[in-house]
Parts: sequence; C-alpha cells; structure tokens
Amino acid sequence: MKAIGAAVIGTGFIGPVHIEALRRLGVPVVGLLGSSTERSAVMAKRLGIPKAYVDLAELTSDPEVRVVHVTSPNRYHFEQVMACLKAGKHVLCEKPLAMNASESRRLVQEADKSGLICGVNYNVRFYPLCLEMRERIQRSDLGRIFHVSGCYVQDWLLHDTDFNWRVLATEGGALRALADIGTHWLDLTQEVVGSRVASVLADLQTVHKHRRPVEGSIETFTTNLNPEVPRRSIPIDTEDYGAVLLRFENGVQGLFHVSQVTAGRKNFIRLEVCGAKGSYCWESETPNALWIGHRDRPNEVLTRDPSLLEPRIRPFANYPGGHNEGFPDSFKQLFRAFYSHLRELGDEPIGRFPTFEDGHREIVLCEAILESARTERWCNVLA
Repeated sequence: MKAIGAAVIGTGFIGPVHIEALRRLGVPVVGLLGSSTERSAVMAKRLGIPKAYVDLAELTSDPEVRVVHVTSPNRYHFEQVMACLKAGKHVLCEKPLAMNASESRRLVQEADKSGLICGVNYNVRFYPLCLEMRERIQRSDLGRIFHVSGCYVQDWLLHDTDFNWRVLATEGGALRALADIGTHWLDLTQEVVGSRVASVLADLQTVHKHRRPVEGSIETFTTNLNPEVPRRSIPIDTEDYGAVLLRFENGVQGLFHVSQVTAGRKNFIRLEVCGAKGSYCWESETPNALWIGHRDRPNEVLTRDPSLLEPRIRPFANYPGGHNEGFPDSFKQLFRAFYSHLRELGDEPIGRFPTFEDGHREIVLCEAILESARTERWCNVLA
C-alpha cells in the first residue's frame, strides 16, 4: 500500500496538537500551511516539518500528501476542505466543519461523491472512560435512561480585554461558546446516550457587549497580560454563555450550559447520565475517573485501567492504571480510528470516528439552538 503522508493546515493552538498526535501514531507529517508564507516557514522549521507550503494549491498538488488535517479558523474550512476533496485528498477537519448548514451539506455531498475518508475532530468521545460509559449504557447497565446534564465551561474570555477571532461572528460563526465548545459536549452526549437531539430550547447571554483587545488576536486559551492598558472598543455579536434544554429522539431529556467567562474553570467538561439502575458522571479535569452512583449500595469510582475496562475499550487505553491519559491522547485515539479505517483495517462501532455527517448534524443543531434563542421557543432539529 502507498505510504500515508499527512499535511496540516493551520499553525495556531490546535495545529501542533494534530502534528504531535500524528507523530505518535507513526504517520509522517510531510508539510505545513500557515496563514502566510512567512508563518508557514517559521512554524515548519520550529516543528521539524520538511515542507512549508506557499499556498493551498501547492499543498493539494503534493503527491506525498494523502490526508489533510484542516485546523485553520472556522471561516476558511469550507473553501479549504472543498479544495482538498476536489484534489482527491482524505480530510480530517477541526470543528465546525463549516460556517453554516448549507456549506456543510455541500461538503457531505462532495465527500459522498468522492468516496474519500472524511472526519471531524470531536475528540472528547475518545477519552477511554467516555467509551466505557457508552459501552455500559449500550448493554443497559443503567436500565432506562431518564435524563442527562452537564456543562463545558472556561475562563479565558472572562475580562472585556480578552479577545480572539472566535468572538466575531464574521470569523467564527453566529454562535461562539455553544458552537466552539458546546458542540463537543453535544457530540459526546449523543454518542454516549446513543440517540440524537430532536429539539432544543435555548437562552444565550453576551456578558461583554464590547471588548477592548490588544492589537491583533491572542492565541486560543491565552489571556491578556496587560488588561489595564486602554484599548479601542469592539462590539461583540456572539454569546459568552448559553443554557439549553434538550429532548432526544429516544425520549431522554437533558440540559447543559456553556461558558467562556467562568472564573477558575480552565477547560472543564462534565457529563452526568441518570438511569433507572444508577448514574454515571465523568469530568474532563479528572478524566481517569468515572463516578458510578447507586441508590441502595455505596457509590463507586472506576479508575482508568485497561485491565478494568470492557475488552472492546482496552485498545483505547494505552497505559497501565495510575499512568494518566488526557487531552493529547484523545486526539491520538480519534486519529487511530480514522487511519485504521483508511488502511482498511476495520473500524468497530465503539471506535467510530465522527464523520462529515456528524459534523453537519452539529451545525444543524447549532442553527436550531440559535433560532430557539432568537424566538424564545422550542425548535426542532431538522437535518
């Protein structure tokens, strides 16, 4: 089989995370494309990547590249992904797949027509204990699921002097906190519960209606270190906080909230699933522990240890118990499922990577959430 070479578009926070995970899997990263020729050259040298592309055309015409990882800002995804598909490249795109459902629908159609392997990086579902939770729920360990709840909260945009391209609708889309981090929670929850969200009722809040940034845009998760310096004021048209009630297709109900202005929470995800026989709770800042709740006997905590996990989950936990796995490992495991499928080694349902269909569905879900917030009513999610 022809060697699988990958190229990465994007040199911000998440691009190097993709590169590190690919290297851990033994996938050669042959080239890198940044926001400018200079940026491409500087980052390729810094990261030890052989090629720094001048533009997208040079990347897509490179015969060594079979897979492209798109990690650029949201507004570039549609154009870049479409160009890669037209050039016959497999694609793994950062979320969101596109800026709106019209664009994502076209990408799904193009991917289907091309026969190429295409995925979206909703990596949270690949934490080992999230996979374990899904496996146990599928075999009815919790019995009938009553409801789910949770959150995804951060603090890196707490001050009005904090600024990043994501806060502008023209750059990231009409939804920000819900689309940027909320969709990770939604993807995880739908995967764990085994059912899609059917309808939503949402309320959104923009805490800082104006922000006073430093010149340019800070890197994601980087805070402004000089907040007292006077800055120009920029109107903000995306939400800092959102709360959503959920109804799933299988009758499960739920609620969750997202925030990028919660002091002290750096990157905190929480999912609790409640059923007739018990409850599960998983939190991303302690990802190697799964809380198991009982009514009539003591509660339990399952530590991530391959020997304690279900047999089908063990391949996704690569270190012994007590040797913690976390955020970078979830990328590695998602990419492992993606590249295994590409190599035709099979892709069992438990390791199913998110496809363009999943990415499109998340955008449709976001549009329903936005419509619900604007109209103050329940809205159906219509794919």
